[in-house]
Amino acid sequence: MKQLYIKQKVFSLSGKFTVKDQEEKDRYYVEGSFMMVPKTFSIMNTSRDEVALITKKTFSFLPKFFVEVNGQEVLTIKKELSFLKARYTIDAAGIEVQGNWWDMNFQVLQHGNVVGEVGKEWFSWGDSYRVQILDGEMETIILALVIAIDCVKADEAAASSVN
Repeated sequence: MKQLYIKQKVFSLSGKFTVKDQEEKDRYYVEGSFMMVPKTFSIMNTSRDEVALITKKTFSFLPKFFVEVNGQEVLTIKKELSFLKARYTIDAAGIEVQGNWWDMNFQVLQHGNVVGEVGKEWFSWGDSYRVQILDGEMETIILALVIAIDCVKADEAAASSVN
């Protein structure tokens, strides 16, 4: 089992942050495209090779985010039409999220088996998440999923602050 920690800088306009392991060593670098269309987040390993890409679909009636890992689209997060509360669905072959993913406390399952767990760190400055990887082969997908969900939440918060 491996643990990763995601801590975003609160006032970072560039959308850059690192993902660290339990020894506080850098494991991944994340760079967002600030003020660009389409909005993207690139996840790179320590050699700065891109291992995942999150893209917000432009010109869509409802927000939609695509997640690619190693050049293959693995999941889509899309907003559903709802009048009372924002509702999103996650579409991925064999991958399921159980728990309260809007509050960042959930399990990631692949074909019914738990492969990762995510928990929000409450007493920290900025958004911080603890990600437990139970299946090493799913590490990049789980990491990309967590960052994509956080991106969806930030997008929703920005949209509601404008209204």
